[in-house]
Amino acid sequence: MEARAYGVFMTQSGTAPITGVLLAAGAGTRLGRGPKALLPFRGRTLVEVVADTLFDGGCREVVVVLGAEAERIRNSTDLERYTVVENAAWAKGMAGSFRTGIEAASQGNSIMVALVDQPGLTPTAVSRLLGSHRPGRITAAAYPDESGQLKRRHPVIIDVGLRAEAAAAASGDTGARSFLKAHPGLVDLVDCSDLCSGEDLDTKDQLHLLEG
Repeated sequence: MEARAYGVFMTQSGTAPITGVLLAAGAGTRLGRGPKALLPFRGRTLVEVVADTLFDGGCREVVVVLGAEAERIRNSTDLERYTVVENAAWAKGMAGSFRTGIEAASQGNSIMVALVDQPGLTPTAVSRLLGSHRPGRITAAAYPDESGQLKRRHPVIIDVGLRAEAAAAASGDTGARSFLKAHPGLVDLVDCSDLCSGEDLDTKDQLHLLEG
């Protein structure tokens, strides 16, 4: 059951519903195999599997942001139950896709920003992040480095009250990074290393990530 508070639908935990924003606009230039969204994964495409992961993990809705070869991706995938939008300026960097996704998310929802090139993301990791999120805060998946210190990665949940400011701060290829660096005290790190690797698929020597 949900209640309305301050003009926003709130869940029983006091947090706003969360929209998953899946950034899948890149051309996959470094990998050299076309858009990562179309990479084969578990008998489907990577964008389909990761979008389902966000939804199955508990996101109220999922927005998929396309860019490079958007028409080809639309014609080659089944994303009908999700909101699919396009960032025409995708080549200028992640910031445009980030803003496009935020604008397409339902008003009154917090957002979970995820990247299409994280095939290891699991519904249980998404669920842990959702369950850890607190109103007015930023919640980020984190993984220990070689020294054991937790390092922030994706997905990242940006609370509904912060999403407009985060969108305005995005520039170039940084997405939410500049906003997060400017507000370190708002960021809660959640260790997800027992649930998934958190690795990004950027180079050919990481193609083994698609074997899971």
